This record gives sequence, C-alpha cells and structure tokens, in this order.
Amino acid sequence: MTAPAHLNVAAAQYPIGQPETLAAWEAKIASWVEEGAATGAELLVFPEYGAIEQAAALGPKVYGDLTTTLERVAALTDERVAFHAALARKHGVHILVGSGPAEMADGRFVNAAQLVTPDGAVGVQEKLIMTPFEHSWGVTAGSPLNVFETALGKLAVLICYDSEFPLLARAAVEAGADAILVPSCTERVSGYHRVRTGAKARALENTIATVQSPTVGDAPWSPAVDFNVGAAGIYVPPEHGVSDTGVVAEGTLNAAQWVYARVDLAALRRLRTSGEMRNFGDWPAQPGAEPLKHTVATVKLG
Repeated sequence: MTAPAHLNVAAAQYPIGQPETLAAWEAKIASWVEEGAATGAELLVFPEYGAIEQAAALGPKVYGDLTTTLERVAALTDERVAFHAALARKHGVHILVGSGPAEMADGRFVNAAQLVTPDGAVGVQEKLIMTPFEHSWGVTAGSPLNVFETALGKLAVLICYDSEFPLLARAAVEAGADAILVPSCTERVSGYHRVRTGAKARALENTIATVQSPTVGDAPWSPAVDFNVGAAGIYVPPEHGVSDTGVVAEGTLNAAQWVYARVDLAALRRLRTSGEMRNFGDWPAQPGAEPLKHTVATVKLG
C-alpha cells in the first residue's frame, strides 16, 4: 500500500450533554459526524470516554452509579460501534469512536476506542496505563498496542494518559505509525495541558503528527465525566517550512467545535533525514533507548 502524502483530519471538542434517550444521543452523534465530514476531513476523531454520555439516556439509577455505568455502557459497545460504522459508510470517512468501557471475557473492564472505516472494518485500541481515577473505578489496563494499516496511512491510538509515556509512542512509530490519535478526557486545565504537552512532545520526538480530541463542558449528572476541560489540537514537530510552533491547528478552550487540518505526511517523512534536527533518527543515541520492550500488533483495516 502506497503511503499517503496527506492526512485530512478533524478532531472534536465534544461537549458532554445529557441526552434523554438513546435516539437523542444517536441524533447528536449523527449531526456531529455530518458536520465533521463537511470540513473535508477523511478522519474524524472523538474523545476519550465520549461513550459515557449514553449513560444519561439510561436514567439516574445508571448514570448516578459508577459501577452500573460501566456495566450498562459496556453492554452498548457493539451497538454503538455499529452505529458509527454506518455513519462512516454514509459519509465516506474513518471515525475514531469516543472511547468507553468494554467488558472482557474474564469480567474485567477496559477503556477501549474503536477505529471504523467506510467499508466496515473495525480496529480496537485499549488504554494501556490507568489513571488513579480509573484504578479506583475498576477500569483495568488493556493490550496490545496496535498500529492500524488504513487507506489514510498507518495510525496508532494512545488514549489520554498513554500519550504521556514516550516509549509507547516510539514503539508505534517504529512499527510504522504516521500519526497518533490522542482522545482525551480531563477535568482540569492542568490535566488538559499534561495531555497536550504529551501530544506535542510525541510529535517532536518521532517526527509525526498527533491529534488530540477532548471532552468539554460540565456534566454534573455523571460522577464519571462531571467536569471536562480542553481544546482539540493537531501537532507536528516545530520545523521551518512545516510549522514554527508545532501547532497546525488548535481550538478555543472549552468550545464545542471541530478542529480541522490537512497534514503533510510526506513532508514529515522527509524531515526525518533532512530537517533542522533529526530527533527520529537520533533517538538511539539516548542511554537506555534501545531495545524497546513493548510489543506492537499491526492490524490491517481495509
């Protein structure tokens, strides 16, 4: 498969609301996908724990209890992914579905995001490193780290906190990832900036693009996603002729909006051997940088 020269991508600053029914939630998602596709994007990225919004439609006995929220939202996973797959097919786009709890065969819950393609293929990335809240909630670490081969290029997904760990991104890039998608959910400005800093650093270290999509807005009905702060961003290494700041596009803090950019993947590949700095190639010069211990699975989608 020929490596694409560009990636047209839109990242959602997605507002967590309180839909009264699942049909109302579906209507909201359908509207967002339509608006995202209208930007010209071929890839739409939704945030971490966007799926928790479905709990609102299931009533206070569900959304008011963390354990019940896990169980009931996880039970909707197949239906939720199928709905996004139908929208992907309708609009001819790839969609990273807002992540949510998924129940494993052994009864554990993981935080999983699904990448769906216009032809119906589905790839799953589970969050690898848990936050203190997730530990207390009973959400456990998943596996493996995947690189998805798609018509848009090779994509990896590092869910929120995962983006703050350099070796995860490096393993994905050494497995061929052109871009890393970073769905996030943070309740404070400090948390948003941690993930933003991680996304920008991973772009710099690896000479790739990173795409952050956050939840925004307050949802006091939910003990899981009650406060949400962030801005979407599309990042590359700061390099003359590509981006002086490393910011290709960035939204307004806490606004509900899509953030779109056309990323020159071919230029990023050239920078690895001809840029002002050669971070990608010089990575092995760090003491202890090799060998990487994280196993990466390659998943073909389409």
